[in-house]
Amino acid sequence: MSTPLLVERAGIVRGFNRFYTHQIGVLQEHLLQSDYSLTEIRVMHELSTRGDLTSADLCQMLSLDAGYLSRLVGGLEKRDLIQKVRSVTDARAVQLHLTDHGRDVLAPLEQQTQDEVITLLDSLPEPQQRQLTEAMKRIQALLQGTAPSYLLRDPQPGDMGVVVQQQTALYAREYGWNWEFEALVAETVAKYLRAFDPTCERCWIAEKDGEVVGSVFVIRHGETTAQLRMLYVDASARGMGIGQRLVDECVRFARQVGYQRMQLWTVDILGDARKLYQKAGFALVEEETIDSFGKSLVSQTWALTL
Repeated sequence: MSTPLLVERAGIVRGFNRFYTHQIGVLQEHLLQSDYSLTEIRVMHELSTRGDLTSADLCQMLSLDAGYLSRLVGGLEKRDLIQKVRSVTDARAVQLHLTDHGRDVLAPLEQQTQDEVITLLDSLPEPQQRQLTEAMKRIQALLQGTAPSYLLRDPQPGDMGVVVQQQTALYAREYGWNWEFEALVAETVAKYLRAFDPTCERCWIAEKDGEVVGSVFVIRHGETTAQLRMLYVDASARGMGIGQRLVDECVRFARQVGYQRMQLWTVDILGDARKLYQKAGFALVEEETIDSFGKSLVSQTWALTL
């Protein structure tokens, strides 16, 4: 059922389609000037990249009518661009094979298309290239219904500022915490950067679709004790297992570098985080009521013997 919001969004999608169709048309203009149609080149491209395929395979991949594809294949056969061969796994099946001549014809067209796309990307600054390609992957994943992936990586220049901003905004939005929390996060990050010891300290950044969506720190707390600090996962990335993965990486690292104990500080209202700590084996060792971040909170210290 149509609603004003859906109508508005449909207009946005249609506008993007018109723009992108024009952009693709410009990129493929040289193909239209060749002796081959775009569909013929798409068929040769699939045979080149995927190997021998049946007509049914191509119909499904390219959303082509079987009769139309049959006529197109006949034309390509007459020009010695493709040939029909018996399947090596099923002698009853006939597959389409790209000939050496077909590869010779396709190669310069593919290279010219590649060069044109590189030229287009090269006209953009590197951050915008990354934003563009990540947005394209995001659109494809959404329309295909595939779950978006994420990666854990070391911090890069600029990440720490994002961590401070995102954590502060998240806890202000979800729990109403004030500027005191921002000061604590900024001080913790600054101290970590100034005194960072790679032999016993670590930070992981969770990235999804080119954006920072989570982080966690392992900081030295004593000769034999590590501290897990500032675990967070953005609301847009919850339910993907990122929080558990971050906690597990902290525990694994602490054991690897020789710590005997790991501890962390949290407050009781952070129920989802507490479940992650309990699952990793942490136990509550101390709690007290405090006034922090503009709220009355129950402070908790959790610990894990490694």
